Amino acid sequence: MIRTLWYYIVLVVSGIVHAGGSAIAGLLRVPLRRGGVYDWAGTGWARDVLRAAGTPVLVEGLDNIPRSQPVMYASNHSSMFDIWALFATLPDSVRFVAKRELFKIPLLGRAMRAAGHIPIDRVARKRAFEAYDEAARTIKRGVTPVVFPEGTRSRTGELLPFKNAPFGLAIAAQVPIIPIYVHHTFEILPKGAWRLRSQPIRLLIGKPIATTGLGPEDRERLRDDVRAAMVALQSNVR
Repeated sequence: MIRTLWYYIVLVVSGIVHAGGSAIAGLLRVPLRRGGVYDWAGTGWARDVLRAAGTPVLVEGLDNIPRSQPVMYASNHSSMFDIWALFATLPDSVRFVAKRELFKIPLLGRAMRAAGHIPIDRVARKRAFEAYDEAARTIKRGVTPVVFPEGTRSRTGELLPFKNAPFGLAIAAQVPIIPIYVHHTFEILPKGAWRLRSQPIRLLIGKPIATTGLGPEDRERLRDDVRAAMVALQSNVR
């Protein structure tokens, strides 16, 4: 219980500090740059939260990430701890394609917009595709997007069906997709729960899946390839 209480205190206090820094930088029009204030806002908050929660991240496969070209990450999603584990671990300037409701939260929403996170409207189909167009543009600005192809957090911890739109983004940007499987976050804090169950997080990174030469008609095949790669990663932790 003490660990859970400390986690929520750090979540809020560190969140205010880091979101405030990002929001102020946005107001001052501080440009995006690798290792700058916006990267600090995300990774610093995530690392504070993980330490407070007692949930270290054990990473496998970092050498699968090519460092000479832009990429896009695709991860499973069953807990908020997925976001902090990815933020704290992945290299480069990582940003999330996130539900639009988060951008309406005072301070947090302003900070997310300033940092370059991409809001997506999951109800309006046209706006959803516009968000992925915006994400494709952010890649050219040196930002690496993370997408959750399931579209929402799993309530069982099992992989949900994948949406097509994220794979249209990867094809439009002509960047490889790096599949990622995050394990144990569901047990730590599933959707709808409040009490923490601390344990190490395992983050498994797969080999890049190329999109060069693919067109819009290849979205479903790419989707299935990425899901198969994620299932293979999942099988390594069972």
